[in-house]
Amino acid sequence: MACRFSPNGKWLYTSAQDNTIQQWDLTADKDGKIAGKKVDMAGHASWTRAIGFSADNKWLITAGYDGLLLTWPLGVPFPEPVRQAQAHTGWIRGLDCHGERVLTGGNDGRLAIHLLPDLRPGKSWLAHDCHIYQASFSPDGKFILSADLKGRLKVWDGAGQLVREFSVAALHKYDAGFGADIGGVRAWSFSPDGASIACSGITNVSNAFAGVGNPLILVANWLTGEIRAELRSKEAFQGTGWGVCWHKSGFILGAAGGNGGMLWAWKDDFKAPPANLPKKNDKKETGKDPKKPEDKKLEPVNEFVAQKLPDNVRDMALSADGKRLAIAYQGGISRVYALA
Repeated sequence: MACRFSPNGKWLYTSAQDNTIQQWDLTADKDGKIAGKKVDMAGHASWTRAIGFSADNKWLITAGYDGLLLTWPLGVPFPEPVRQAQAHTGWIRGLDCHGERVLTGGNDGRLAIHLLPDLRPGKSWLAHDCHIYQASFSPDGKFILSADLKGRLKVWDGAGQLVREFSVAALHKYDAGFGADIGGVRAWSFSPDGASIACSGITNVSNAFAGVGNPLILVANWLTGEIRAELRSKEAFQGTGWGVCWHKSGFILGAAGGNGGMLWAWKDDFKAPPANLPKKNDKKETGKDPKKPEDKKLEPVNEFVAQKLPDNVRDMALSADGKRLAIAYQGGISRVYALA
């Protein structure tokens, strides 16, 4: 269901529908062969979709659909939960760490901060009126970003005060026939310079009940709300974008599941503005409100690589050194790929 490399690249952590976490040893022998020894880790009473790591690399942190936040010692032979906190009522979908702070977002519409190492409760506030799908600190830790089912992104300061709100509307649809919302930001990834964020999901939904639509990645400058690019596949594919990784070498990887699995790569040669807050007098000087960027017609950007995958994708992760890609598949298998 989910996958993440440890910061040092020695372990891969995955989650499964039997409520367990798996620790995979990625250490290679002298011949370069990886044994991939697996250890199952029990602690959650439901599925786990959010996996993270403390800044000091001492703790693995997991968040589940049971609303629990757990810490585990990182990389020990047989990890057991050390601390737990009931962070949300209902599912936790978003998780990120910065310094001693652990940020979570859940189906209760709340953002919550807990403090390591004991998961002491910090600030918690109602941030959205629907399910939160993503929650992250900005790369410098000064801001908090959250995104929900309806494709709305919010930027908060460290005190939990709203700085900006904007929409990636193409990633959401209300289906009147079924009386349901479908979409949301299913995955996201910051640009290497921290100025932009790539948001992945589903668009062109024709049947919300069956999840019929097409994958789409929208790239936005998160401090202005300006949509910078639409990343689509040349060939039509039915499914949802479940993973996106912005590689430091200058390309964006996207993975989707639905009618099978696909992996694409797009060049990030569209220009993104610097990540600076608009000046207070911007509206006076230009006559335009910098919080409400003008809608622009964007030409879709097509991929330069398209690769069919062996099964439906559920998650994707990039190693810290950018040399390996992990993909979690629907069939209970995770694969690690070397990137040239």
